[in-house]
Amino acid sequence: MLHEIQNGYVKTETHNHITTIEFFHPQSNSLPFKILEELATEIHAAGNDSETKVIILRSLGDNAFCAGASFDELLAIKTKEQGLEFFSGFAILINEMRKCSKLIIARVHSKCVGGGVGLVAAADYAIAAEGAEIKLSELTIGIGPFVVGPPIERKLGLSAFTQLAIDATLWRNADWARRKGLYAELHPDITGMDESIHRLAEALVHSSLPAMKEMKKNFWQGTDHWDKLLMERAAISGTLILGDEAKKALEKYKKK
Repeated sequence: MLHEIQNGYVKTETHNHITTIEFFHPQSNSLPFKILEELATEIHAAGNDSETKVIILRSLGDNAFCAGASFDELLAIKTKEQGLEFFSGFAILINEMRKCSKLIIARVHSKCVGGGVGLVAAADYAIAAEGAEIKLSELTIGIGPFVVGPPIERKLGLSAFTQLAIDATLWRNADWARRKGLYAELHPDITGMDESIHRLAEALVHSSLPAMKEMKKNFWQGTDHWDKLLMERAAISGTLILGDEAKKALEKYKKK
């Protein structure tokens, strides 16, 4: 238990054909490479599990849904190869979500930053609670939202994505995210959000699995090139994170 509190975890449970994948990290549910890797593994496994009809992706706690990339690991990157390896974690996870044959519901209970926004955008349906503000902060640390850009642009449109990417210090409220299409539903409290997630998951359990599989193929039509694209984007981020501006910005954030 102490190890999980210090280093975070990914846990998966399946009940009545609903697979819930939960992640946690003590630094506001940030995403070190290990958690990115485990999430991708669990998404892949659930997609191939005959007992699973729908997937719910959630994080633990009352604070942030996801704070994005781990600053500790970003600071530890010393070479382009290490940078590519770290950011490839986001690329692989997003592609696993995209290619997973099961529909993925994201439970967004609170604030969402950077890579966390990309995670929500890569889900097929996101249900949020009031207070689930979003921000793409990458430019403030000397890089940009390159790997997570394609799923966010696909879900919100180019205009909204560029607004988030350029004004990297401004929080957009949950209603803005709902109106732009990131959230399918926005509820005034956690209880209402969870009731709606349960309602939808139960409805999907009793829906045609082959039909949902074909629907998902259609939803993600035109993204077959993402396996290559997202890795190219990971290389861009992996190079930029080595710059002096990025290192100084990360050190400044760490001291806060």
